Amino acid sequence: MYVEPGVMTSLGRFAPQLTGLPAAPAELAAIGHGLLIHEHIAPNYGVELSEHERRSVHLRRIEQVLEHALSIDPAPLTTARPPAKRAPGNCRHFTVLLVALLRAQGVPARARCGFGMYFRAGRGEDHWVAEYWNAAESRWVLVDGQLDAKQREMFGIGFDVLDVPRDGFLVAADAWQRCRARSADPDTFGLSFLNEAGYWWIAANMMRDAAALENVEVLPWDLWGAMPEPDDAVDMELFDELAAATIDPDSTVDTRRRLMEDERLRVPSKVRNAARQVLEDL
Repeated sequence: MYVEPGVMTSLGRFAPQLTGLPAAPAELAAIGHGLLIHEHIAPNYGVELSEHERRSVHLRRIEQVLEHALSIDPAPLTTARPPAKRAPGNCRHFTVLLVALLRAQGVPARARCGFGMYFRAGRGEDHWVAEYWNAAESRWVLVDGQLDAKQREMFGIGFDVLDVPRDGFLVAADAWQRCRARSADPDTFGLSFLNEAGYWWIAANMMRDAAALENVEVLPWDLWGAMPEPDDAVDMELFDELAAATIDPDSTVDTRRRLMEDERLRVPSKVRNAARQVLEDL
């Protein structure tokens, strides 16, 4: 199920330009580096984004993202743009684009939502990465599609971003179970620049990760169902179940899908964009 495009990962009318490429994750990630710029890291590239320019961070579908990129610069999609001509996005956009490109080359891939442990010492920062099936090694490999050479230097990255260690990026279920086992502190998982963290954030990312495992890669601020907000009580039992169903997703497919039929977890056709405070279609 992770080879065929989903609603968010379909390349649509741009597929002819982006199929038949080398299946190497490094080369595909480089396409994303040349098309996208992270809205919060843009100043490090000498780019100051206006509020109008930032609106593209709310685009969910990769076909829409590519269309927007071409509206900024009509060069072929495989041509790297200068930073000022890249489409603003975030870690989720880099990830979903990489997943879409990998799938277009016939490589099984999926997006994972969780926490990067390599941005700030002692903190798990809200983050998305791609995961692809390495057939030669018979394992799923994590790839951080956002971190180009500049960001690797900025954040002092010493590992291979094409094979992120499992303790470098924690899928949300892993962070949850570590906190429940008291081997990690839930108040260190969230987003530092918002000064927000806690079980509620981990639970929300777990729902986003579970949705991505079903080929619905939502925005980092999309809300629905039992997804808690800062002042909400967290249903610990429910999220213990979800953690068990997503920590090793290939061994729990049936269990996870049954659980995702629960109205508290099921992804609806409309979600609340918390950044805009409006209901939007997926």
